[in-house]
Amino acid sequence: MSETGLPVGADRQLPAPPRVAMLGGTFDPVHVGHLRSAVELCEALALDRVHMVPAATPPLRGEPWVSPGERLALLRLGIGDTPGLVADPRELERDGPSYSADTLASLRRELGDEARLVMALGHDAFLRLADWHEPERLFTLAHVVVIDRPDHQAALPDALVELLAGREVEEGEALMARPAGRLLRLRLPSRMAISATELRHRLATGLSVRYLLPEAVEAYLLVRGLYRHG
Repeated sequence: MSETGLPVGADRQLPAPPRVAMLGGTFDPVHVGHLRSAVELCEALALDRVHMVPAATPPLRGEPWVSPGERLALLRLGIGDTPGLVADPRELERDGPSYSADTLASLRRELGDEARLVMALGHDAFLRLADWHEPERLFTLAHVVVIDRPDHQAALPDALVELLAGREVEEGEALMARPAGRLLRLRLPSRMAISATELRHRLATGLSVRYLLPEAVEAYLLVRGLYRHG
């Protein structure tokens, strides 16, 4: 018996639940803004890892410009050996639209009920959250973290206000006190205003993309001529 009167080992602290985030997107192409946001998200919330998940068929966006396989290859090149970042192909391996609720359900099954699971998204996507597939289910599976933009002060749509009622917290540890169900608006240190649309235009017209993409991504794009006619 231990000094607490419990069997030896029973009073040892249990390991903390894993902290994992999903950061989805078309990554068409992945750029340093995506990657830097993932790194800073990992740091800000003391995450074990961030799953960067390319969408195969985004329900609320147009068809991506290059194939799923090419976008996954670019993402893997961009991540390289960065600690804590994972290129996760699960949406590319699933038939049908790329619903975030289904992806979160898949991660939740793998991680268990006590894991702190986060879905991170940008401000523009956040404004349309109430229009997503099964928006209430998102909060039963995960927390939502909005990577905020200081230049966005517009009022939220009524449906979104209703969806978020009573969920918002002010800091990361309050978020992580539960496995799911809360909302945090998070301002990251490096807010890079890099547009994938502008990158595609530059690639299509032969303009420089140096320092906007990781070197390995830029080299791959140029050798294969991706987005050349986008």
